[in-house]
This record gives sequence, structure tokens and C-alpha cells, in this order.
Amino acid sequence: MKIRYALLVALFMTIVPAAFAQDVEKDDTPKEKNTISKPSRDFLMIQFMYTGWLNAPDSVNTTGIGRSFNAYLCYDFPIKSSRFSFAAGVGVGTDNVYLKDQEVDIQFTDTATAAVYKAESRNYSKYKVSTAYLEAPFELRYFGNKYNRNKGFKAAIGMRVGTLVGTTMKGKEDGTKVIHKVNSRRYMETWRFAGTARLGYGNFTLMGTYNLTNLYKENQGPALTPFSIGLCITGL
Repeated sequence: MKIRYALLVALFMTIVPAAFAQDVEKDDTPKEKNTISKPSRDFLMIQFMYTGWLNAPDSVNTTGIGRSFNAYLCYDFPIKSSRFSFAAGVGVGTDNVYLKDQEVDIQFTDTATAAVYKAESRNYSKYKVSTAYLEAPFELRYFGNKYNRNKGFKAAIGMRVGTLVGTTMKGKEDGTKVIHKVNSRRYMETWRFAGTARLGYGNFTLMGTYNLTNLYKENQGPALTPFSIGLCITGL
């Protein structure tokens, strides 16, 4: 009996330290960290662009740096577990192009039904044509880092569809505070369709757009095709 009790005690003394040591080893082992974080879906897109007109005839003289500012809220739909997604959104796009020694004459007579670019009637220090659109961008996106889209390579191609909400021709007389302004969408294309492309890293991408429609309706103004290049900032 004593031998039996001695064996049980020895077995107990062997098992308990081993189990305790195993628990300590388990507790001391660092737990695997969850490296997968909820990805940014690029909800917000803000674009600062240079804009201009392609195919402009000799009768249209632009100058300076044309500017565009666009802002969109988008929703991103991941394509399964791939690095691709589809995005759609809504926002506004504005363009400003400056003319050199010219103004736009919006003619409403029966014999002249077009926007005519002619020599300025006053000495303007600057004269610009501004447009504003309510737009819906659509993109097919690729992310190099699908777990954190604020880091890594990214690219996108797509299209934006916009409806014209306002057009302004505005000139400021040189040496004065007098501003001449005309608001008219009479001869402008009501809708615009533009191809888009983005390429960059993290929250910053270089971007380009090319309009598939002209600025004016057919035969109601010069055949101007807007384009833009610049910087797009994304996030959230």
C-alpha cells in the first residue's frame, strides 16, 4: 500500500508541474494579431485639375491656366474577395477657362443662333467661361493593398455622367471693379459624358478626363472638347 501511495504521489508531482508549465508557456506565447482592418472605400473624391479645350478653332483664343474643381461622394462595391471593386457616386464638377482679348456673344436673333467668340468690346483684365455640372461618377477600381486602401498602389478607369446646372460668361474691366456677367445655357450641351482614368499611391492619384461630348450643341457654338488633368485626393 505504501508503495502504491508513493507511486500516486510521484505521478501527481510529475503531472501538475508539467501542466502548469504548459499553461505558462501558452500564456506567454503572443497571440496572433488580426492584421486585417476594415478597408477604406474611398467614399470621398476631391479633384484639383487643369482644364482646357481640344479642337479649338483659330477663332477661339484661350489663355492662362484653366481650372476645374470636382467633389464626389461614392460608394464602393467590392468584387468578391478580389482586389477589384465597382464604385458609383454623386457630386459636382466645375470648370473655368479664360479667354485672351475675347468675349462670348450670346446671340438670340433669328439670323444668328449661336455663341460667337469675338474680340472683346471692353478692356477686360480677365474674362472666363464657367460651367457647373451635377455629376455621377462610375469607376472600376484596382487596389494593390485590399486591406488598407489608404496605402499601396491603386488605379481606376471609368466614366462620369453630368447634367449642366449653370453657365457663366464673366469679364472684369481693367483698372475698375466693374464686372460684366451673362448667365445662359442656351447653346450648351445639356449632358456631358467623359472617360476618366486614375493612377497613384495611397490617398493621392494622378487623374485625367476626356469629354465624349462637345461643350456646345452642334452648329450652335465652336466645336470645343473639354479635357482635364490633375490631382485626385481620396479617403474615408
